[in-house]
Amino acid sequence: MADVPLVSPSSVAPWLGDVQQPVAVTGGTGFVGSHLVDTLCGAGIRPRVLVRDPSSPRWIADRPVEWVPGSLDDREALENLVAGSKTVIHLAGVVTADGAADFDRGNRDGTARLVGAVRSTAPPARLVHVSSLAAVGPAPTPEGLGPEAEPSPVSDYGRSKLAAEREVRTLGEDSWWTIVRPPAIYGPRDTDMFEFFKMVDGGWATIPTGEHWLTVAYVADVVRCILAATVAQESGRIFHLGEPDPYRMEAVFEQIAAAGGKRFRTIRVPPAVVDVVAGIAVPLRRTGLWRTALTRDKAREAREACWTARTADSLAELAVGDQTPLCSGAGQTWSWLREHGWLK
Repeated sequence: MADVPLVSPSSVAPWLGDVQQPVAVTGGTGFVGSHLVDTLCGAGIRPRVLVRDPSSPRWIADRPVEWVPGSLDDREALENLVAGSKTVIHLAGVVTADGAADFDRGNRDGTARLVGAVRSTAPPARLVHVSSLAAVGPAPTPEGLGPEAEPSPVSDYGRSKLAAEREVRTLGEDSWWTIVRPPAIYGPRDTDMFEFFKMVDGGWATIPTGEHWLTVAYVADVVRCILAATVAQESGRIFHLGEPDPYRMEAVFEQIAAAGGKRFRTIRVPPAVVDVVAGIAVPLRRTGLWRTALTRDKAREAREACWTARTADSLAELAVGDQTPLCSGAGQTWSWLREHGWLK
């Protein structure tokens, strides 16, 4: 039986009513994309979804979608996906890799192919590109960077996401496009910030030494923002997503623990130790001996003090209302994790 959409169609009806169809989605089988597809299908919209293997569509296996077999490496598949579409939502990309070349191949080059497909087969389409806060880089203060800030990414991942944004910008005035930059996203089906929940569940939280701040976003809010951006009036806009107020890293763990009725202790780890562990993790992950998202690239990002964004202006322009506070979103996430047997 299919899950009830996390974002009910009725809660986003003002935007869904203005979404131009057909709708094409990349990354629709992933964490954020599957929740977006749930909402679209719940509203009676049958999106086209790019999928590597139609026999293994993960979270949206029983959704009434139009499957388009292929990947971001396949120009013909991308043309089939977007041909005649009025809205294209691009969520697919590479989040974890061992080197810059892999990130560039999945994020920059894949986006370039998608942009080429839009230009040749769906020039009137509205393209919403889901980027990342990593593309603009860390902020100098907890107040965070706004969309107008000059990007200065510090990781291979961030540089590849910025390169992907530049590919989108090549559309210029030929097509309508916009870019959204989410921060760290958590919620049901997530496997990245899920590590925070796992640490709390185990009673220990590992935090790099020094002061660290994060902007976070509940996945339901990200879906709402994507839909709002899809029907925005002005082309060429960049929106920063996430709660308006950042959290100290310790507070993130504290909120997660409180929401789950857990207690934990903190282990402070110097950046040099994180670097060493990341170096060890790479070969162990390749051989399947250790399942971890930690890489040298992630270790570089972990050194930074402020992964924060100034989001209030963007949220006001999108008119999405209040964002889900971490204490509430974490509680909903704990309920899902326990219901699906991920944690106790």
